[in-house]
Amino acid sequence: MASKGSSMSFSRKSYRLTSDAEKSRVTGIVQEKLLNDYLHRIFSSPEHAPTAATSRKPLNFQNLPEHLDQLLHVDNEDEESQGQVEGRLGPSTVVLDHTGGFEGLLLVDDDLLGVIGHSNFGTIRSTTCVYKGKWVYEVLISSQGLMQIGWCTINCRFNQEEGVGDTHNSYAYDGNRVRKWNVTTTNYGKEGRLVEKDSCEWQLQGQPTVLLTLAHIFHRFAPLLSRGRRPPPHQCLPLVQRKVYLVEAVLMSFLRGVVEAGTPAQAQSMVRQILDLLWLFMEDYEVQDCLKQLMMSLLRLYRFSPIVPDLSLQIHYLRLTIAILRHEKSRKFLLSNVLFDVLRSVVFFYIKSPLRVEEAGLQELIPTTWWPHRSSREGKDSKDVKDETAEEHRRRRAYERGCQRLKKRIEVVEELQVQILKLLLNNKDDNGGEASRYIFLTKFRKFLQENASGRGNMPMLCPPEYMVCFLHRLISALRYYWDEYKASNPRASFSEEAYIPPQVFYNGKVDYFDLQRLGGLLSHLRKTLKDDLASKANILIDPLELQAATMDDLDEDEEPAPAAAQRPMQALAMGGVLPLPRPSWLSSPTLGRANRFLSTAAVSLMTPRRPLTTSEKVKVRTLSAEQRTREDIEGSHWNEGLLLGRPPEEPEQPLTENSLLEVLDGAVMMYNLSVHQQLGKMVGVSDDVNEYAVALRDTEDKLRRCPKRRKDILAELTKSQKVFSEKLDHLSRRLAWVHATVYSQEKMLDIYWLLRVCLRTVEHGDRTGSLFAFMPEFYLSVAINSYSALKNYFGPVHSMEELPGYEETLTRLAAILAKHFADTRIVGTDIRDSLMQALASYVCYPHSLRAVERIPEEQRIAMVRSLLAPYEQRPWAQTNWILVRLWRGCGFGYRYTRLPHLLKTKPEDANLPSLQKPCPSTLLQQHMADLLREGPDVAPSFLNSVLNQLNWAFSEFIGMIQEIQQAAERLERNFVDSRQLKVCATCFDLSVSLLRVLEMTITLVPEIFLDWARPTSEMLLRRLAQLLNQVLNRVTAERNLFDRVVTLRLPGLESVDHYPILVAVTGILVRLLVHGPASGTERATSVLLADPCFQLRSICYLLGQPEPPAPGTVLPAPDRKRFSLQSYTDYISVEELAQVEQMLAHLTSASAQAAAASLPTSEEDLCPICYAHPISAVFQPCGHKSCKACINQHLMNNKDCFFCKATIVSVEDWEKAASTSTTSSAA
Repeated sequence: MASKGSSMSFSRKSYRLTSDAEKSRVTGIVQEKLLNDYLHRIFSSPEHAPTAATSRKPLNFQNLPEHLDQLLHVDNEDEESQGQVEGRLGPSTVVLDHTGGFEGLLLVDDDLLGVIGHSNFGTIRSTTCVYKGKWVYEVLISSQGLMQIGWCTINCRFNQEEGVGDTHNSYAYDGNRVRKWNVTTTNYGKEGRLVEKDSCEWQLQGQPTVLLTLAHIFHRFAPLLSRGRRPPPHQCLPLVQRKVYLVEAVLMSFLRGVVEAGTPAQAQSMVRQILDLLWLFMEDYEVQDCLKQLMMSLLRLYRFSPIVPDLSLQIHYLRLTIAILRHEKSRKFLLSNVLFDVLRSVVFFYIKSPLRVEEAGLQELIPTTWWPHRSSREGKDSKDVKDETAEEHRRRRAYERGCQRLKKRIEVVEELQVQILKLLLNNKDDNGGEASRYIFLTKFRKFLQENASGRGNMPMLCPPEYMVCFLHRLISALRYYWDEYKASNPRASFSEEAYIPPQVFYNGKVDYFDLQRLGGLLSHLRKTLKDDLASKANILIDPLELQAATMDDLDEDEEPAPAAAQRPMQALAMGGVLPLPRPSWLSSPTLGRANRFLSTAAVSLMTPRRPLTTSEKVKVRTLSAEQRTREDIEGSHWNEGLLLGRPPEEPEQPLTENSLLEVLDGAVMMYNLSVHQQLGKMVGVSDDVNEYAVALRDTEDKLRRCPKRRKDILAELTKSQKVFSEKLDHLSRRLAWVHATVYSQEKMLDIYWLLRVCLRTVEHGDRTGSLFAFMPEFYLSVAINSYSALKNYFGPVHSMEELPGYEETLTRLAAILAKHFADTRIVGTDIRDSLMQALASYVCYPHSLRAVERIPEEQRIAMVRSLLAPYEQRPWAQTNWILVRLWRGCGFGYRYTRLPHLLKTKPEDANLPSLQKPCPSTLLQQHMADLLREGPDVAPSFLNSVLNQLNWAFSEFIGMIQEIQQAAERLERNFVDSRQLKVCATCFDLSVSLLRVLEMTITLVPEIFLDWARPTSEMLLRRLAQLLNQVLNRVTAERNLFDRVVTLRLPGLESVDHYPILVAVTGILVRLLVHGPASGTERATSVLLADPCFQLRSICYLLGQPEPPAPGTVLPAPDRKRFSLQSYTDYISVEELAQVEQMLAHLTSASAQAAAASLPTSEEDLCPICYAHPISAVFQPCGHKSCKACINQHLMNNKDCFFCKATIVSVEDWEKAASTSTTSSAA
């Protein structure tokens, strides 16, 4: 034995079992005869001793030590009488060799049975040699430290640097570091038993009483329960065993046999009796250590056991876990100290996927495979699949039957997992202390905190795939207890009506750690909304809580620094009613940690037990989750517990038990932490199936088209077909497992229930006004994400439309998105972006868009009003996309589902699933038109912001493509930054979307631009014409920069092409010049032609013509090498092409007339700002002049004169003929 530090070794003969007769234990067994039978059966005599009941001495706890001494004496005599046996050399009694063979300073006892090391690394041998067979020896380690104990040969030489296990001829175990040594070191402890070649078994710590009792119980009591024959002596374990080995190899095997042999009820009864005996005969710390090792072994076996077809291994381990947890005392200990503190207990709720299909027997369960076929051609709905053949129908039905068989087997495991959680959520077992549910709540909250912050121990953080299963089992157990409470309390609500009351978010009884609230930081909300809390919820924030986060709770005394550092400062709790001052004796150090309880009790004695009136205020103070009691959660008499601070909008009748509300709150948080992410990840299996299915169909098509004479190609195609078919068989069976464990109908209902819980919670919180800001952000996030998961992840096997109350749920979610995407109470940038993106996605699909149209009219108008707010000083891109999607399908050439140029340049995209078809909303468009007509400032402010952003986005796009072109032409650098390409494409998409919004505005409310009786119409029209001309000139110029970048077809710039931006500009021009009234068309034509950037060639470019045609001639056929709207007949109708031709003819004629009528203008009559237009406006009162276009654009940002900086009061029309005596405007 080698020791680093001090150690001592004793033989087994050096101890005896002692007992204090004066302090006899309470056995819990009232009949002396039954106790006598139990003890005689457990601690039975050897085979040669008399065993008749008449000859036995009555055995009780007083004479049990004497009986055990007799047993030990008989065992020792048997061992000494054996003498020398084959394979062993040395004395019959093994002692330490103090004459030689040791190294270092060692102090050996007189009986040569104990040793103390006083040197750095001392080593000592024993006096016995073994050379054949299997041998063990036993020692008792009485101190801690690094020690190595094992076997060595006679040739080993040790020193103070190398001990047993450090040489080639020795082998040792290190219990402190849990490693085994033979020159090199490896881990040990995970194997089912020790290495057979050495069989060195030893005890690290603990009293011999523990091992003696365990050995007798496991080997003497087992035959009594199993009613089988006693195992042979050579299979009996030695008296003193290594702790982990004893639990895993003996106790675990015995308990597994109990579970596998009988019915669940019988197994639970037997396990309960065994646990009763353990708690009876052993010290508490000994039983606790045993239970800890037992649960660790159970969890390891459940986690790493193979997936067999009937899942029998998992079922047996779960049944054994249930049987152990049904024992109340064991359950509470495991909850308090093991399940969440030491183990990753959520493993028990996880059903792992098999690594191989053969492992789980899926080939036998699902002998026939099938996979869905998706339609992929442009213009077809994804539901319009081809008709099934008889063979495909047969395969699909056989596949579905196999999936049902698999699902039934998995449901057995899931039901057992739910039973475990039901045991942990039991609140009726509070006879001997705190009920299991409240212990679970404390540990569950800590579990959520560690996973939310990521600051916990990495091995203890819960993987997302575990969290998914844990959430579903928790929801099932929660709803069971919720409805059970409803059955006994008619005033309570059903679980279908569940939600979290809003006071939970601001009364501080539930700790939300550092998670963001809708209104910002909690400390900020306490300060800014303290008056609202006092007036609406009768809650006063302690001034000390508002000062510094460094102050601990005033009621806590002499708390250790680590505990104080870990205690969250955001948790609040009720301290008492304020009218009476707090007595100073309540903070006495003598009260210790009972101070908080005594404080509450004292205040309750000074205050009558009655509900608080509206005039009384409740003071809140800091209280950690670990310090809460059942009363803090459930409340009592006048204390409402978690529901403290009920606002007047909330009903008085209880929903359910308060503790279940906290469990529900935790379930919502769990979904937000990682469940949604994992649900999206698992969809990858379905995507893989679709990709391989497409590849298989393409290969089969090629096989049919391949000529028979090309046998080499046929062989390769046949090989590819076989590979794809085998891969699809494997993936379809794996997909069946994923659907059964993650995407089943029951799992879908769980997520749907969670969605409805969040919707009700948000609705109730919204009614509280400003207190809505206290709600954590994740409630809105879960509402958005759970709807997305139901819509995108559970199809096509299950459809959201089949869920109960589907239409109502869509409408309620639409109302929440429409109201809160621009809610000023919500300040977080991320959650605001999420709301806007969710609303943008919501209006893309017919069902959800109809839901938006079903919300109350005032909410719809308020939503559109928020969308029309000026784009400055807010994230406008998302709201602009929402307006575009409301218009998509109504604009010029805007009925495509995929950009047409992508299908031309990438024909393989035709095989991809089509995008959602356009679904415009005429109702919301009408609301937009009414609001733009409503006031004199709504339309100008909105349209000016749109024009400003269009100018910025298109200018940025042009600047970026210039840089891209320059980078592409450099010899030393042949690549472009992908981020730059992405930003460039985004600017292009923004430009197109802004043009579409302008097209919608002109179509719905053309008078905003064409009715010059409005003060801002002319200015808006001139700005619009200027921007349209700039876009046309940049995009349509011959061999221009835009053409060269489009020709490069760089990755990331796929969306950049002529079609999307030119059809948007064409749509605006057609609305102005063709569809408008005659007077409006004349004004629009004059403004467009008057812009110095106008080029008729750009309009001709739209139809593929280099020059304008002569008047009265027919347009020639377009050049196929040039862009032309006539090439997109699948996306642009004949009527629309006719309108473009009409517009071109009109502009050609008007341009010719304007050129003929225009007279030479002297330089002094030109605008001194742009020198492009004649002077047409005079400023008052200074009298300076310019053209109207320049002054109108200048006045949008500045009210000072160009020349003298005087404030311009008004602008009047100016004509030279009427003012011949006027001096030059530049004077």
